[in-house]
Amino acid sequence: MKVRMQKTSAQANDCPQRDRTASEWYAGVQTFMWMTEDNIVEVPFDKEHLLEIILSPLNLNKSYKAVVRNSGSGGIDKMSCEELLPWLKANKDELISSLQCGTYRPNPVRRVEIPKDNGKKRLLGIPTVVDRLVQQAINQILTPIYERQFSKTSYGFRPQRCCHDALRKAQKIVDKGYKYVVDLDLERFFDTVSHSKLIEILSRTIKDGRVIILIHKYLRSGVINRGLFEISTEGTPQGGPLSPLLSNILLNELDKELERRGVPFVRYADDAMIFCKSKRAAQRVKESITRFIEGKLFLKVNREKTVVSNIRGVKFLGYSFYVMKGQCLLTVHPKSKIKLKSKLKELTCRSNGYGYEIRKQKLKNYIMGWVAYFHLAQIKRLCTETDEWLRRRIRMCIWKSWKNVKTRVSNLKKCGALAWQAYQWGNTRLGYWRVANSRLVTSAMSNDKLRRVGYVGLMDCYLKWCPK
Repeated sequence: MKVRMQKTSAQANDCPQRDRTASEWYAGVQTFMWMTEDNIVEVPFDKEHLLEIILSPLNLNKSYKAVVRNSGSGGIDKMSCEELLPWLKANKDELISSLQCGTYRPNPVRRVEIPKDNGKKRLLGIPTVVDRLVQQAINQILTPIYERQFSKTSYGFRPQRCCHDALRKAQKIVDKGYKYVVDLDLERFFDTVSHSKLIEILSRTIKDGRVIILIHKYLRSGVINRGLFEISTEGTPQGGPLSPLLSNILLNELDKELERRGVPFVRYADDAMIFCKSKRAAQRVKESITRFIEGKLFLKVNREKTVVSNIRGVKFLGYSFYVMKGQCLLTVHPKSKIKLKSKLKELTCRSNGYGYEIRKQKLKNYIMGWVAYFHLAQIKRLCTETDEWLRRRIRMCIWKSWKNVKTRVSNLKKCGALAWQAYQWGNTRLGYWRVANSRLVTSAMSNDKLRRVGYVGLMDCYLKWCPK
């Protein structure tokens, strides 16, 4: 197998890792005791020798396992995760030496465009597998250090914190009487991060200049877009292990400013809600915090999408809020409902070529995931109505798969229809959608029968989360 080479410019003659023994499992890769990804481990923080901690055998092997576990596509060198181990066996010493000497040069990231719901595109930057290994190693050491500094009401890209925690916190704040919100929107946040400002903030905590230089190299590694190299003078591209942490480090300055002012807020990545008790107060906060973000953090606030409004109807993480009897409750935002129906329509399209088993599995996976995320909302009615529509779509797909009259008649009889009814409906010229809602077909493919053969409904999944 031809092994692709990551560009390093140093020789490993004086590398202290050269004489290190390797285990039987990972020959060529340093071993370590298993530690889960979400664990926050106390790091022996030596300000002057942070790079040595990052390049320690324990940390590098934890990084290797994380990269392989997360998989993902390759960067510009097209090296896969499966090829990483053979590459490390041959080049680990040179890699470590180049990192220690400061001669390591990250490869440019591969540009990938992901369509967004609003029709625009999200720009991702996919690093090479080797660069992901190094970034992950840095991330593992810096995360416990910065976790001590981060705000308690910041939830995105942090261990043991999730979207549901952010939503529950928002509910508690609204219950205290904060009915108005500044829905903050940062324009192209990940693409507009100021490198100089980020390096300044990092330098307050990280005193090992080698680590600062290495991070700066990653920020300025550039982008390969449609075969052409583009210089990166700003931004921290999404797609690498280090970008989420760097974004939190920068936005932590915003969190500190809001805490200093005593203003309650909830932030998940670059989505933030700032709460106030009056519309006038919210307007003042909006204007002052916009000046802070643009003047101190050098970020751009989207003034059209950053609005002051009542909490009712505000979209946050796919949910919206409303107040009933003094209690803040959650519901699914209308845009999330449209997205749900669109996805289910795609999965039950008559011409998508899915067979019975593939369609059932795809529907099951999507429905279970959707309900697991949105079960905090009041969705019983939504689940019931969507299930009725979805089952009709499923019957329509099944009816179409019974292509000819003979098959339809035979299958209707097997499903319990009388002979004359089977012949009548087997020869019908009505469209698939109308037939799927007929009394005979609904009875032949009843809800219980569909459930027994493996079709999962939203309400079935919801009752597992909320039995009452």
